[in-house]
Amino acid sequence: MLVFDSGIGGLTVLREARVLMPERRFVYVADDAGFPYGGWAEDELRGHVVALFGRLLRDHDPVLCIVACNTAFTVAGAALRAAYPAMTFVGTVPAIKPAAERTRSGLVSVLATPGTVQRDYTRRLIQSFASKCQVRLVGSTRLARIAEAYIRGLPVSDDDIHAEIAGCFVETDARRTDIVVLGCTHYPFLANVFRRLAPWPVDWLDPAEAIARHARSLVPLAEQALHPDAADRAWFTGGAPDFATRRLMNSFGLAVD
Repeated sequence: MLVFDSGIGGLTVLREARVLMPERRFVYVADDAGFPYGGWAEDELRGHVVALFGRLLRDHDPVLCIVACNTAFTVAGAALRAAYPAMTFVGTVPAIKPAAERTRSGLVSVLATPGTVQRDYTRRLIQSFASKCQVRLVGSTRLARIAEAYIRGLPVSDDDIHAEIAGCFVETDARRTDIVVLGCTHYPFLANVFRRLAPWPVDWLDPAEAIARHARSLVPLAEQALHPDAADRAWFTGGAPDFATRRLMNSFGLAVD
């Protein structure tokens, strides 16, 4: 099974997928050569992701692909399915529907990359599932990079993180934001920091477990343990990662190709 992300954020999804599918072997692919995706034009990113998957499917021959990146899937998901109809793709989209079902105040924020919050895909999710809620879209230009640094053990600034999440908190008519959707798979790595810096408690909604459950439902039992003795691997499009990244991958039980 292949788990794809622009960087290391998809490890949050991989972690949940392993819990649900311990018998399955995984290849984690980080497109660090293209990271971050937020600065790409949509057409260019779509072409890049579709072309890259041509190579990945040929080299790794997965039974299923999890696109553990909101930006990549909202831009290229339909194109991937059209280009490779024989492959099953499980996508990652902002968890707006469960947020709308859980909120009590009716005030929901979506914290994501600028590209994700600006896309029609995200706005259609709001119209379809959260039309009765007041949804604030907060686009962060820096959090993905901050999360990458944090998970590698590098120092990050509380002030920098607070500046990126402050827009999520709305207080109006005696109501407060009570759910923040984490619309980037990098962000759950910072969840404990978010909780500490938040002006009041909220539910930080991480879609990783739901993505893993969906993937599990699509893999037939007969196709699970194809290579029970093979090690899970990590592959980087930019070549050999630095020492901190290799150490992180090893801590997740991934052999770096």
